[in-house]
Amino acid sequence: MTATMTDAPPPAAPRTAGAPRRSGRPLGMTLMIVAGALLLLAAVRVITGADQLDSAGQVAAALALAVPIGLAGLAGLWSERAGVVNIGLEGMMILGTFGAGWIGWQSSPWLGLLCGIGFGVLGGLVHAVATVTFGVDHIVSGVAVNLLALGATQYLAKLFFAGGHAADAGGNPKQSPPADSLPDVTLPGLSDALASVEKHHWFLVSDLAGILGGLITNLSVVTVLAALLFVGSWWLLWHTPFGLRLRSCGENPTAAESLGVNVYRYKYAAVAVSGGLAGLGGAFLALVTSHTYLEGQTGGRGYIGLAAMIFGNWRPGGLAMGAGLFGYSDALQLRNGGVTVHALLLLLVVLLALLAGWKLYKKALWQGVISAVMAALVLVWYLLTDEVPSDFVGATPYVVTLLVLSLSAQRLRMPKADGMRYRKGQGK
Repeated sequence: MTATMTDAPPPAAPRTAGAPRRSGRPLGMTLMIVAGALLLLAAVRVITGADQLDSAGQVAAALALAVPIGLAGLAGLWSERAGVVNIGLEGMMILGTFGAGWIGWQSSPWLGLLCGIGFGVLGGLVHAVATVTFGVDHIVSGVAVNLLALGATQYLAKLFFAGGHAADAGGNPKQSPPADSLPDVTLPGLSDALASVEKHHWFLVSDLAGILGGLITNLSVVTVLAALLFVGSWWLLWHTPFGLRLRSCGENPTAAESLGVNVYRYKYAAVAVSGGLAGLGGAFLALVTSHTYLEGQTGGRGYIGLAAMIFGNWRPGGLAMGAGLFGYSDALQLRNGGVTVHALLLLLVVLLALLAGWKLYKKALWQGVISAVMAALVLVWYLLTDEVPSDFVGATPYVVTLLVLSLSAQRLRMPKADGMRYRKGQGK
């Protein structure tokens, strides 16, 4: 009797005695890296006196900015794990902002949230029809979705927000009337205690208090939902038969088809979920960040989310770290940005010096020398200035994106069939 993937996942091969367990980075090493990063951040804060580096306000702002980026990255992860490159994340986020703003101000923000997700799903299905059914190049289709979403929302905004009751409520051709706020979550006793500890500016202790305080104070329910979606996606994609079949479509769709998997159906499902997650990220911007739809409010976050997904090596944990990093760098311009970014230059010097030492230890001479030279140049910049120009502060998220992708490019492994055209029966 032949077993198929439709009935049950294939049995795991027996693990021989003494064979290494296939897993990611060991937990102990991860904890050591986190502890080292906290110690380094605390030391930089004490040396530079830039208390905003890890304050509760900075962490809260970073978290709010990281959520839409993380949701866009998670959307890309779902799509690309099924073998469909989704450059159209930005357009699906734009559709989500409009849907949330359009319904949110007329009824309730909860319905606006659902409408934002629905509009994102619609954009995802357009991308799926083009790429999966008609075999259009994934990049071309994604760019087309972005352009269509931008043009459609601009037209609809003029149609629905420029006159009548919407104009009386504060709408105009580039913005919807304001919607009601979604509820926040705060742990009153613990939040106040952490704020008290943070004010003492104790080494490491106050740093931890500031970080934890930012994570539990005035937390949007959508942020909690986003965290649950990350955990749920990890479990569903890596610990269920459904996830195994979906990922097989991105690794080897021909082999998956031979085992009874309906590859088209799984690709459609993945891209539809991808659009819904991107739409939720757009709805977050419209209903949580600004309480209104604004033309151009996505600001390229769909592309940054795609970069965060690549930085995370197509896995939810690394993606969350990348989104947090980009959100943190984006939040710097909101809280005394020039001084805080100047303090981060010292942190960058240490990281580049460590990278140079590691590359030289690995006999990568040119990379080590270049890293050492960059560390020296950044150190000179830090010593000769007191503040970073505001123009550079605004570009910090994009500079961080380039640096992170360049440093992580050597360890990346995308799904083998990602972006490839698939036709049923092509392996026969």
